[in-house]
Amino acid sequence: MWKAKIQVTLKKSVLDPQGVAVEKALKTLNYSNVGDVRVGKYLEVSVDGKDREEVEGQIRDMCDRLLTNPVIEDYTFEVTEV
Repeated sequence: MWKAKIQVTLKKSVLDPQGVAVEKALKTLNYSNVGDVRVGKYLEVSVDGKDREEVEGQIRDMCDRLLTNPVIEDYTFEVTEV
């Protein structure tokens, strides 16, 4: 059994209105040194598979087909054996 930890963020070229709102809210709370806040998603997926290469391929496919919007989002993931 493998566990994939997936982080999804908007591409740098895409405006992140939620990140802008969080940054403004932090500044109103006197965190004036905060800047460039980006908000994303975090997912954990358990997968049965023979080896790391097979599981990583499946995770990439899942991200490209369903878990992310490849037009506006980037993702990274880490796979560990459990």
